[in-house]
Amino acid sequence: MRRSLRTRSLLLVPVLSTALLTLHPGSAHAADPTGMTHGFYVDPDSSAKRWVDANPGDGRAPAIRSSIAAVPMARWFGNWSGTIGTATGAFVGAAAANGKLPILVAYNIPDRDICAGQSGGGAGSAAAYRTWIAAFAGGIGNRPAVVVLEPDSLGDESCMTQAQVSERNGLLSNAIAQFNAKAPNTWVYLDAGNPAWLSAATMAQHLAAAGVSGAHGFSLNVSNYLSTGENVAYGNAVNAALGSTKGFTKPFVIDTSRNGNGSNGGWCNPAGRRIGTPTQVGGGAEMLLWIKAPGESDGNCGVGAGSTAGQFLPEVAYRMVYGN
Repeated sequence: MRRSLRTRSLLLVPVLSTALLTLHPGSAHAADPTGMTHGFYVDPDSSAKRWVDANPGDGRAPAIRSSIAAVPMARWFGNWSGTIGTATGAFVGAAAANGKLPILVAYNIPDRDICAGQSGGGAGSAAAYRTWIAAFAGGIGNRPAVVVLEPDSLGDESCMTQAQVSERNGLLSNAIAQFNAKAPNTWVYLDAGNPAWLSAATMAQHLAAAGVSGAHGFSLNVSNYLSTGENVAYGNAVNAALGSTKGFTKPFVIDTSRNGNGSNGGWCNPAGRRIGTPTQVGGGAEMLLWIKAPGESDGNCGVGAGSTAGQFLPEVAYRMVYGN
């Protein structure tokens, strides 16, 4: 009951005032990154953009260009990213130079995707991860950014020993502290799975144990297909549980990149899915974001049989534009 991941709307939101921050007085940061920019950053090197540029004569290219490649979405960073501080710094720097807000995903926790395994890997040790995430945050520095922190990490606890869970909670809490110290204009959203995975009460417990009190908020539906309405209800239920047991609530964001047709119960390249609401502020959550890049495979499964996680599949992307 998970999602799948990896890597990586035409909406440019207006400049927003820092009044948004006042809605969440428990936020760890003094600045609202959405108020420091003129909309979200369109990744010029997304998998969809690279494919369109390499295949301009393909009949599917115009639809993929306008409906996917031109939409602001997250770039994923992991052990494929090279020197991580250089990589995050270059991406955020390019966005800042254009006055746009970048969306980043940190995806390198040890024993990553331990339950499903399609995107297994991650840092080789806890020490390596602490070094990596500190450099990730340092590369961002004072520039505005949104970071989704370690998709699947809290939903995967059922496949882990208690010692592994404790280590992971410590790593996530430390990661949040690194962003607070080194990237003060970044809003960090600790990933909280999706409504079909864990109960809201259980997820609230996992979030609290992993230090969400120090993060700006939590993220939902990353790489999944559940409707925005289902996620709004779940996010509100998680907050109700946090409020009643911990005395605080947090804003949340929803991945809408592939939920335009909702879910058919599958998480690994299910057929008939559709792109959803483009990246924007509001929409029932603090933000609706394209976090998983449409057209990137969830792994060797479903309509992506024979592919690897993160591989761009133009036919899948094209069909997602039209929902068939």
